[in-house]
Amino acid sequence: MAFVPSQPPTAVTIEALLRVVAQRDVEVAHLKLMVDKLKLQLARRAREQYGASSEQLRAQLTLIASEAPKAAPTIAAPAPATQPRKPRRERQLPEHLPRQTQTHYPKGYAADAPCACSQCGGKLRQIGQDVAEQLEYVPGRFKVIRHVRPKLACVRCEGIFQAMAPSRPIERGLPGPALLAHVMVAKYCDHTPLYRQSRIYAREGVDIERSTMVGWVDQGDKLLDPLAAALGRYTLAGAKVHADDTPVPVLDPGRGRTKTGRLWVYVRDDRPCAGKDAPAVWFQYSPDRGGEHPRQHLERYRGILQADAYSGYAKLFDGGRIVHAACMAHARRYYWDVYEAQKRAPGSVAEQALERIAKLYEIEADIRGRPPDERRRERLQRAAPLLQDLHAWLSETLGRVSAKSDLAQAIGYTLGHWKALVRYCDDGRIEIDNNAAERALRGVGLGRKNYLFFGSDAGGERAAAIYSLVETAKLNGIDPEAYLREVFERIAEHPINRIEELLPWNVAQQWRDQAQQRRAA
Repeated sequence: MAFVPSQPPTAVTIEALLRVVAQRDVEVAHLKLMVDKLKLQLARRAREQYGASSEQLRAQLTLIASEAPKAAPTIAAPAPATQPRKPRRERQLPEHLPRQTQTHYPKGYAADAPCACSQCGGKLRQIGQDVAEQLEYVPGRFKVIRHVRPKLACVRCEGIFQAMAPSRPIERGLPGPALLAHVMVAKYCDHTPLYRQSRIYAREGVDIERSTMVGWVDQGDKLLDPLAAALGRYTLAGAKVHADDTPVPVLDPGRGRTKTGRLWVYVRDDRPCAGKDAPAVWFQYSPDRGGEHPRQHLERYRGILQADAYSGYAKLFDGGRIVHAACMAHARRYYWDVYEAQKRAPGSVAEQALERIAKLYEIEADIRGRPPDERRRERLQRAAPLLQDLHAWLSETLGRVSAKSDLAQAIGYTLGHWKALVRYCDDGRIEIDNNAAERALRGVGLGRKNYLFFGSDAGGERAAAIYSLVETAKLNGIDPEAYLREVFERIAEHPINRIEELLPWNVAQQWRDQAQQRRAA
């Protein structure tokens, strides 16, 4: 067979290689556009799901992109054969939790009668031990407390003696203080509606109708009303108060549907300016959002009211009895909405406004917790020039944008309330925003999603009183359920002229004093 030489390979021209490279560049550019689109969709979804906190996502994505290597190294440095592993740190469980010790010996060994070694028959003795902790949960359990009061008769005078019946939170009522506190905290702190609680208790073999628990909450609220009123007096005794409101659906039986009521919140919290007084939250309910309601709530208040630009507050500021301090976060929110609508266009006016406001918040982060005089000095030195520049820039920009645009509306809001927005700069007691009140309303928003509506206006008033005590306890770092349990144990026989002793921070101080006495004993 004759040998036939193979044909030489087809020569690859430079033009063909350039076409391949160009095609790959087009594919890479297309993939980059798809990645950018997915990042934008992810940011929008996070914004819709988690709110303003997701605004940090863009900065995080930018940081990740900036930290990524521009080009992969051709030759990687050889990794060591074995890398030392960091020692694993055992998570420490809270010390206040009760401990139950279980000792595990090898099979056939007893501590009181040590056995011989299974291998050689020698005597065993302990040379050490390994200890590991495991977190376990003991489900809540019901129990019945039987109050027995023996009747004693004197054989001489035939007199009869018997101990007085112990007081109950609800007269002749079934629930004890702990159960009543649990039902209230489960609804107004953990946002579990009463009908769900009824089902939970039924799984434990205890049938409690929802209507029964409604009566418990109503009776318990009547006991708490004087305490909530005392909390309101304390809150409005502060030199500065944060105010806000939120809608709540309320059942309207006459029309067969719900109406929109309002929960108003007033917050006293001077901790950001090194204040030593306890923080407090006071809620009030109204069937609508009429301006007469906050005017009634603040009828005797004198001081600084930090609130948004709701027109219902306007008459409060006439005469100078109450000074208005506006909220920079509200002004910022308008620019953020425009920024989102413009698909976060880089270099836009909205983005520039957000960056300018961010510099003001950086200053606030530096001075948080300092005394008022120090905060005022730092603000006048650092924030005042930024605010002057912001005002001039907004005034100039307003003349260059459409008067009917959302951006013009945002700028108009800022300039229209400028005096109240910058008042914080000259007073170290005032905050840059009204976020203290907005944080106090978060629990209401969560509960609204679960129990859907209040049963009546009376139910709204009842919720306002309980929310006041629960949120104040949380603000002071106190377990709300433990606090309400203590209150229900004492309030039936507590003197009304000493009701302030049962305010959350006072009860917490009594607990600390009792613990110190036990340690000293």
